[in-house]
Amino acid sequence: MTHVKYIDRTREYYLSQGYEKPYRWAHFDETPFTPLKKPLSESRVTLVSTSEIAVRSWDDQRTPLEKGEAANVYNVAADTPVEDLYSQTYDFDKHATSLDDVNTYFPVTRMHEAAEAGRIGAVAPTLYGVYNAYSQRKTREIDAPEVLRRCRDEDVDLAILTPV
Repeated sequence: MTHVKYIDRTREYYLSQGYEKPYRWAHFDETPFTPLKKPLSESRVTLVSTSEIAVRSWDDQRTPLEKGEAANVYNVAADTPVEDLYSQTYDFDKHATSLDDVNTYFPVTRMHEAAEAGRIGAVAPTLYGVYNAYSQRKTREIDAPEVLRRCRDEDVDLAILTPV
């Protein structure tokens, strides 16, 4: 299997839907980077995913967005059994991949294994989902600062970003 050419496919999709301009991918002249303040083996790590991760055991089987909760950022407990996790998204190339293996887009099992092996210090108690807003401005000005605030509240040292 070869890699999925997301940029090409996204441009083609938007043009096929009648948009006059091709999709414009986010780009930055400078990428903010903060070096770790301690070794990875001592760091608390979380996941941040745009996979529309959901938990089967949520009381009424609806995601926070479906329940009318305003926030685009939502919490997923890190100790949720992987068999209770799934993605509700329909926004992926169904011909190139599937969502059958949660760990391919929300690698929580791999993170717990890394913690057990001492490769990371700990998995943070909360992992995060961020709904696809399709707005670079909203992502930059609202969602990213909210994820950062929540990470700081839980003393997270490192966030791994995983899209679908």
